[in-house]
Amino acid sequence: MALYRKDSGEVQFKIVYCGPPQGGKTTNLHYIYRRLDPRWRGDLISIDTEQNRTISFDFLPIHSTKIGEFDVKFQLYTVPGQKILKETRRAVLAGADAVVFVADSDPERREANLESFEDCLLCLKENRISPDSIPIVFQYNKRDIPGAVPPHELDEMFAVRHSSLLASATSGYQVFATLDRITQMILQGFCSKSVKSEVDSTPVALQRSPNGPVSVTKG
Repeated sequence: MALYRKDSGEVQFKIVYCGPPQGGKTTNLHYIYRRLDPRWRGDLISIDTEQNRTISFDFLPIHSTKIGEFDVKFQLYTVPGQKILKETRRAVLAGADAVVFVADSDPERREANLESFEDCLLCLKENRISPDSIPIVFQYNKRDIPGAVPPHELDEMFAVRHSSLLASATSGYQVFATLDRITQMILQGFCSKSVKSEVDSTPVALQRSPNGPVSVTKG
């Protein structure tokens, strides 16, 4: 849940990217890291196996706006997708404020998608986090592959209540749109529970110039 750090004057929100192995979670974070202005992001920590799969987590703090007198920081994590690393997934999901579920649009990954989503929900519950109490955004990745599963079928599979996003993390298509949506949902939910006179709830937008890095603006 949101963490206030009075020593640094920050309020931190934790966003966890979940999904099946090799579905595009880490690719999302690497793209965000490359395109963000260095002033607005910290170091990216990535631990990979010889097969280039994340076995622990990726961590990318992003500064954006203010809540009252506190600076806001979003901390981005990914969980490992392999079944044998459930304990790591559960540990990373502890204290999550929101989840981005990165689904693989490959028709052969339907079962892997569903198993991963069910595991994500279970890990949240084991951390005493109700999946209905936090924002969950669905990103359907790899839309550029032949025969990609139709979005409405994926929506039905995951019982999506809000609109999902179609993406290609390798090219960056809709990667920042996904991040924009989840951060907006976090801030809107948080501010709705806060005293309006104490909270600056101006929406946050991540802007990328055609040939330059992404900056963070309010508007």
